[in-house]
Amino acid sequence: MASCDDSFDIIVVGAGPVGLSFAASLAHSQLKLAVVEGQSLERLASPAFDGREIALTHASIGIFRELGAWDVISASDKSPLQGARVLNGSSPFALCFDAPAGSAEPLGVLVPNCQIRDALFKIIRLRGHARLLCGQSVVRATNSRQGAVITLSNGRQLSARLLVAADSRFSATRNLLGIGADINRLGNSMLICRVRHERPHHQIAIEWFDHHQTVAMLPLAQGVSSLLLTLPSNVADGLLALDDELFLSELTKRCRGRLGNMNLASQRYIYPLATTWAHRFRAPSAALIGDAAIGMHPVTAHGFNIGLGGQKQLARGIETAWRDRRDIADPDMLHRYESRLHLSAAPLYHATNILVGLYSSEHPAARLARHVGLRLGQHLPFVRHGIAAMLRR
Repeated sequence: MASCDDSFDIIVVGAGPVGLSFAASLAHSQLKLAVVEGQSLERLASPAFDGREIALTHASIGIFRELGAWDVISASDKSPLQGARVLNGSSPFALCFDAPAGSAEPLGVLVPNCQIRDALFKIIRLRGHARLLCGQSVVRATNSRQGAVITLSNGRQLSARLLVAADSRFSATRNLLGIGADINRLGNSMLICRVRHERPHHQIAIEWFDHHQTVAMLPLAQGVSSLLLTLPSNVADGLLALDDELFLSELTKRCRGRLGNMNLASQRYIYPLATTWAHRFRAPSAALIGDAAIGMHPVTAHGFNIGLGGQKQLARGIETAWRDRRDIADPDMLHRYESRLHLSAAPLYHATNILVGLYSSEHPAARLARHVGLRLGQHLPFVRHGIAAMLRR
C-alpha cells in the first residue's frame, strides 16, 4: 500500500509547457498533484533557448493571463505578428492574412518556447501546489477504474486517482497505458536559427513553399527573424554541418535574397518531423494531453495552441467534478474531454496533413493545384477571413 507521500489525486507525467500549464490550471484547487519529469530540476528551472518560437493565438494568451504566466514573460520576448503571407514557388503572388482593419490587436504573438517554459515553471514553484519529481522516468503503469499506479526509474511507486500523460508525441506513458497512436515519421527535418537581416520584415510572417523545401520567416525584433527550413533530413543534416560562412551563403540562396544580407543571431537547431494522433485520449483513470494526444505538423503553428486549449478543457472538467464532490476520474467527464478535443482538433489536423502533402509534392498536378488554391483562397473572402479568424482564436 502506498504511503501518504506516494499517494496523489493527480500525477502528471511530463513538465513541458502543456504539462506545466495543466498543473498551473489546477493551482486553486485543493487537489494533491505530482509532476514527473525526466529532466533535472536545474534544467527545468533554467530552460535553454532551443530555437523554437511559439505563435500564440489570442485564446492561448488569455489562458496564460488566467494562469498568471503572461506578465512573467518579458515584453522584449513578445513579438507581435501583424500578418502572414503564403507563397508558392517562384510565383510573385501571395495569399495574405492580416489583422482586421482598424484593429489594435495583432493576429498573434510569437514567444520563445524557453520563455514559456520558464514562466510556467515560476508559476508552479510560486504557488507550490504541485510536487516536482525530476530526473525520473516512468517505467511501469497500471490503471483501472479504481485508479492508477506508476513505477519510477528509481523504483519508487506512486498512486493517483488520475494519471495524465503529457510526455511528448512519442509518449512512453501512452504506450504503458496500452493506447496506440498513428505515428508518421515524415523523413523531413526542420532547421531553425535566428538571423539578422538588412530588409525590414514589418512584423509579417512568410511561409514559402518552394521546390523540395519549405521556408518560414517569423518576425521578431527589428531586423531579426527566426528562419525555419523544412528539408529532407539528410539535406538538413548536411546544412547543419556547414561552417557559418557556407551556411549563410546557402541560406541566402535558398531564401532568394528575400531578407537581403543575413548574419546568424543564434546557434542552429534541427528537429526531425513526425505527426501523431493517439487512438484514444483517455483510459480508465487516465488521460492524454498535449503532444501525447495529438502531435501536429508545425506548418500551421497550431499544435501548441490545441494542446493548451485541451489541457484547459480537462482541468475545467476535473475542477467541476471536485467542486461537485464527484469522482475526478469520472468516465463520463473523460469521455466529454475526449469528444471535445477530437471535435476541435480533427479538422485542423487532417487539413494540415493534406496541406503538407499537397505542398511537398513535386508532381506537376500538385504544383498547379496549389497555385490555383492560393489564388482561389485570396479571391474568396470567406476562406481568407475564416483562416485569419482561426489564427486569432
